[in-house]
Amino acid sequence: MSYSLKVGHLYGDLMNTYGDIGNILVLKHLAKEMGVEMDDEVVSLDQPFDKDKYDIVIFGGGQDFEQSIISKDIQTKKADLTDFIEDGGSMVAICGGYQLLGHYYIGANGEKLEGIGALDHYTEKQEDHRFIGNILIENQETGEKYRGFENHQGITFLGEGERPLGNVIEGYGNNGEDKTEGAIYKNVYCTYFHGPILARNNQIAKHVLMNALSRKYPDADLTAQKQLQVSETF
Repeated sequence: MSYSLKVGHLYGDLMNTYGDIGNILVLKHLAKEMGVEMDDEVVSLDQPFDKDKYDIVIFGGGQDFEQSIISKDIQTKKADLTDFIEDGGSMVAICGGYQLLGHYYIGANGEKLEGIGALDHYTEKQEDHRFIGNILIENQETGEKYRGFENHQGITFLGEGERPLGNVIEGYGNNGEDKTEGAIYKNVYCTYFHGPILARNNQIAKHVLMNALSRKYPDADLTAQKQLQVSETF
């Protein structure tokens, strides 16, 4: 049986400040190792998001200026993105993408940028301070440890139905207070990790791929794909 997956790179022409295209390259590499064909395309401003077209969505990070533009445009995609998430669609959202999936984000200049509220978190801002540096977290469900680099002024607080991607061992995380980093909701993985995250943490990439394959091919025998060994690359 042949398998294929389609990736939608949400605002990939605008929200790729921190090299988030690398996450797609990692997914393509591991998909090939699994015997899965994968292609991707950008979904940008004034373009509809077709929730039935994509198996995986990557939503990267950007500066406040780009986020202010996207905050307005993404409202036109709100219903379909929310349906995609609620139906178990796989997504990786980094930094600005993470923030805009929530209710709102307060920018460095105090401007309130509306999110789509697909996830129940919100993001305030720090005063004259940023969280910058290496970070190490541990996922409480799998015991996996993830490593990355954070650089953000926003402080995010999780809401109903969300659990952290991991608990902070070293670094700051979502807000520097509750020792959480990122969020998981259904098959959505959110994080402040730059780097990109999947290049340094292949385990997460494998989870994303397996979630997408299981959703698209619910009756398929995916034993071989599940048994693919991935290594930490940090």
